[in-house]
Amino acid sequence: MASVPLSSTVFFGSITAKKSRFSSFPLEFRPLKKTQRVRVSVCRAASVVFRDLDADDFRHPLDKQNTLILRAIPGLNEIGKALLGTVTEQVMLLENIGTSVLVSKNQLSDLHQLMLEAAEILNLDAPDLYIRQSPVPNAYTLAISGKKPFVVVHTSLVELLTRKELQAVLAHELGHLKCDHGVWLTFANILTLGAYSLPGLGGLIARQLEEQLFRWLRAAELTCDRAALLVAQDPKVVISVLMKLAGGSPSLADQLNVDAFLEQARSYEKASSSPVGWYIRNAQTRQLSHPLPVLRAREIDEWSRSKDYRSLLSRAAPINSVQKI
Repeated sequence: MASVPLSSTVFFGSITAKKSRFSSFPLEFRPLKKTQRVRVSVCRAASVVFRDLDADDFRHPLDKQNTLILRAIPGLNEIGKALLGTVTEQVMLLENIGTSVLVSKNQLSDLHQLMLEAAEILNLDAPDLYIRQSPVPNAYTLAISGKKPFVVVHTSLVELLTRKELQAVLAHELGHLKCDHGVWLTFANILTLGAYSLPGLGGLIARQLEEQLFRWLRAAELTCDRAALLVAQDPKVVISVLMKLAGGSPSLADQLNVDAFLEQARSYEKASSSPVGWYIRNAQTRQLSHPLPVLRAREIDEWSRSKDYRSLLSRAAPINSVQKI
């Protein structure tokens, strides 16, 4: 397995300060013929943009609740900044951009256009985008103080998804930036690592903080799935991404069924609704940085039919022209 970037997370998300403890799904790559060329066709994902979109317009209630808890931790930002020094920042920056390809209008321009369109829809400045060779399908965001944030997408994820699905992933990452998740995650997780190095009470504090951080992380992912939906404006696109990350591969992609996956999500919800099921579910998810894919699918399906989502769409401004590449 190829080396993963420092502090990467699974199933796309903002960067954390330690390597993931969870396994991903390696994919088999078929070698390209010499004359073959990889190209992503591009068209607009949505017919509207959100000119006055605020992060709290789509932030998940659990994200709001757990963010307030984190903000109540005395000195979290200050201590985090002290632990995340200049050297650490440079290591993280060089590690992630030194072995990747920077996307631009002159380099993988189709992917560049997907990012620009997603950022426009969410009313956000587009970060830099890098493509990194890796058999582990993943994407993550890195926000370093004083520097332009950037998103990294693994090549295996590009191979796995359609163009609309890939743009939904980019929108998910933009959601982290829109909600300032990246800075919070970097600071808070570095703080956790620093506390672990302390004997006795320090380790206990770190374990308690880690549990709270993971609870917040899972809630933050639900928020960013909503950002993905605001760009895709089709819940099946977002749910298809989650389904493929749970058990997809390029050779199986055209056989996967979103409706069947949603039915699977409802079955999980029903099975975990009993007292014993509730206990098992909490034990299963307690140490995860991301919610289970079936739970994320159910959440985004429900939000897509909510009054809040319809209200956001009604406030959006139409796009008058369609850009083609």
